Amino acid sequence: MSLSANYVSTGGLWVHSLLYNFITNEAMPGTGVQPASFWLGFSALITRYGPENAALLAERVRLQQSIDDWHRQWRSAQINTTQYHKFLYDIGYVKQGPGKVTVATSNVDEEIANVAGPQLVVPGTNARYALNAVNARWGSLYNALYGSNVIPETGGLERSAGFNARRGRVVIARGRSFLDENFPLATGSHTESRGYQVQNGHLAVKILNRTVSLKDGSQFVALRGSPEYPVAVLLRNNNLHVEIGIDALSPMGRIDNAGIADLIIEAAITTIIDGEDSVAAVDVEDKVLLFRNWLGLMKGTLTETVEKNSQKFVRRLAEDRRYNTVDGGELVLHGRALMLIRNVGSHLDTNIVLDVNGNAVPETIVDLVVGSVCALHDLRRTSGLRNSRAGSVYVVKPKLHGAEEVSHADALFSATEDLLGMDRYTLKMGIMDEERRTSVNLAACIAAAENRVFFINTGFLDRTGDEIHTSMEAGPMIPKSDMRSALWMNSYEDRSVGIGIACGLPGRGQIGKGMWAAPDAMAEMLEQKIAHPRAGASTAWVPSPTAATLHALHYHAVDVVARQQELRSRPVSPLNDLLAIPVADPRNWTADDIERELETNAQSILGYVVRWVDRGIGCSKVPDTHNVALMEDRATLRISAQHIANWLLHGLVTAEQVMGTLKRMAIIVDRQNEMDRHYKPMAPDYDGVAFKAACDLVFEGRTQPNGYTEFILYSRRREAKAGA
Repeated sequence: MSLSANYVSTGGLWVHSLLYNFITNEAMPGTGVQPASFWLGFSALITRYGPENAALLAERVRLQQSIDDWHRQWRSAQINTTQYHKFLYDIGYVKQGPGKVTVATSNVDEEIANVAGPQLVVPGTNARYALNAVNARWGSLYNALYGSNVIPETGGLERSAGFNARRGRVVIARGRSFLDENFPLATGSHTESRGYQVQNGHLAVKILNRTVSLKDGSQFVALRGSPEYPVAVLLRNNNLHVEIGIDALSPMGRIDNAGIADLIIEAAITTIIDGEDSVAAVDVEDKVLLFRNWLGLMKGTLTETVEKNSQKFVRRLAEDRRYNTVDGGELVLHGRALMLIRNVGSHLDTNIVLDVNGNAVPETIVDLVVGSVCALHDLRRTSGLRNSRAGSVYVVKPKLHGAEEVSHADALFSATEDLLGMDRYTLKMGIMDEERRTSVNLAACIAAAENRVFFINTGFLDRTGDEIHTSMEAGPMIPKSDMRSALWMNSYEDRSVGIGIACGLPGRGQIGKGMWAAPDAMAEMLEQKIAHPRAGASTAWVPSPTAATLHALHYHAVDVVARQQELRSRPVSPLNDLLAIPVADPRNWTADDIERELETNAQSILGYVVRWVDRGIGCSKVPDTHNVALMEDRATLRISAQHIANWLLHGLVTAEQVMGTLKRMAIIVDRQNEMDRHYKPMAPDYDGVAFKAACDLVFEGRTQPNGYTEFILYSRRREAKAGA
């Protein structure tokens, strides 16, 4: 066959030279993997599992066509719930339950099995962000409080160019309250403390003319410095650590009666290095950048030169934290978040690897194999900046549809382990519960990977996008803002935790909840996000290191292990509730109601697409219609585009009305970005690639497989790159 000189023929594959050189010259050396056998094995793996992947995608199409036909048949009548549920069973969309499921995943790290805490998701193509996220395992509570809206900027508490001691004293008071709530003294309060020492192996807190101990002495773990004059005191609550840093000469220490400079909180316990929704990786250059950053993280060598306040410095992975125990020993705590990697969904193909016939191959297979080669460096290392001390690689699989696809992924994981000489079940699987067919068959999905599942997670945006697309023909959907209180959504959130607990994930894996999208609204997050650990979730997504530090406070306030034990006896929400379709009765809606919803959706699409397509920014703060910055990724597009497509289909809006709204909101988005010198305005010509992409997402949304956005986005981004 004749291919461009950009490809290398090896082992029955055609591999883009940039990827080939990266794997053979950068990723493989030091792993013990032999190139010749690797490429032959990789080719055999693609030959074996590529057609299976295609067959599973064809089954998605069959099921969706059947559901569309059923809803068209019954559209004029009220849905008969009994008939609808029987229909879903008959076509194989809903399967009979698997019976008792017991997760048997072994060799998982403590961060997965026994520590409940925040989880960051960070685009793997941005080395600076990735290093920030991984290093957010430990965060300054004082910085998080001082620098966020948790403390109002009124009445002399404003942040200024210098240090505001008045604001600092409020920070100190909040810190003392946190200590009192989670590390209470036998008598008195931390607010009265004048110093911290270690006496006879116990923490001694000076209060006026006396010394008191902790109510629970076992919460004191270790220290740095001398017992008489410690520079750090380490405490533990709910398996999370807090370091009291003491430095009377620091800005905070000078105004603190006990000389406390900071409270260092164990925060981002795990971090997902994302190769999916938060990145715009559309070609070989993008993918190799992603793989190279992951390799650097696995080798512990990734660095990035950063300029801040006119000063340049090199950012690298944080070292482990070392303390002295009272018996003269040393305690070493992991200095970095445990890293997980998220691959793309199985619906995407890539031409950076071609099979023997020159056909593009499933991108998820390339992600899994190349990412696992890189992870071998961490598995082979016994010292230094290790990631997994249990000898595992944590791979998050998004957008799986049902147990058959999970079973396929499990077999693919096993084949990859064999290819790379890994022990069976070294590769652990995280199952994103973000597709409707996975939600209704969640126990069966967990059973299909019961020896390697380490994680399940709900996701509002993608899950709502699939909810709309699956029932697209049923009728017009309720407004997007009403989805969070819909019957199906409450059932979805409840069932994910309940089924995860019933299947035995506690102690072996994480049960996760979704993202807090407003990175500047930390006061509101502190009020609301405690609902996630209260619901029994052992982790939940946050948008920044600051948010991770503050969200960690919730896991001190809620003992998730105890909460999950309480929830074991709670009945799981019935499947009927989960299958309740959120169809609206729009007869009482006004034209203004409809237009406001249309504007909200259009603005969110445009604000995100213009950065994704023109700049290749996969995750960023996007102002909404009220100029509130929201952290958005690709899932934003899926729900908003599907919502407009649904209203178009059912005649609530017209194509002309939608186009007019898109153009009107484009002017607003242009105005919101006018201070960005790299920004390309969409108005007044409306002929740019980004605006065309937004139109495609809406007007072609009904026909996109499962409502996914990648096919349009990838094509338009490549067009923009070629034009640039």
